[in-house]
Amino acid sequence: MKVQYIATIAITAILGLATANISNANSNILTRSNSITLSSQVAQSNPCAGKPNPCAGKPNPCAGKPNPCAGKTNTSTTRHPKFYTENGMALDGQDVVAYFTQNKLVNGVQQFKHNWGGTNWLFSSAANRDLFAQNPEKYAPQYGGYCAQAASEGKLAATKPDAWKIVNGKLYLNYDKTVQTQWMTDIPGHIALANKNWPGILNNNDLFR
Repeated sequence: MKVQYIATIAITAILGLATANISNANSNILTRSNSITLSSQVAQSNPCAGKPNPCAGKPNPCAGKPNPCAGKTNTSTTRHPKFYTENGMALDGQDVVAYFTQNKLVNGVQQFKHNWGGTNWLFSSAANRDLFAQNPEKYAPQYGGYCAQAASEGKLAATKPDAWKIVNGKLYLNYDKTVQTQWMTDIPGHIALANKNWPGILNNNDLFR
């Protein structure tokens, strides 16, 4: 009887242990199943899950390419040329340097021609031509050789080579000597006004001759 009781207890213990192991196994299976299901759901909700970064390792598409704007200049043009010319020559062929060095009108010659600013300038000597070439801004007339008085009035007008005056190291020309007399009544004031209007007046409809 006692042996049978002990055997019964042993069998019961063995059955309990087996049941526990089966329960744990089932629990592990359910846990793994849930984990797989959750991972699958995450992968389906994230369109990039598991895929490589499409941008990884790619260089900057602009790297090594030149700046498309580098070296480009403003190509806009004006209605009238920057420098007033007659017969294709600035100052009607006068030697602009002579205004400064000889204080008088001196005709230039084709032999000593120099192109600057898209305009042909004539000189009476190689020395004057070279002086101009070294520093054209110093000798070129203000307002491109257009009338200084007209420029102060917001107008664009031709000039005569003999209606000239150097003020503070700069050359100014006028339509004629009569207009120059008007300009000389208030040189600083007229210069200030002309400076505000220049170079906008190059787009005026009219050039007065």
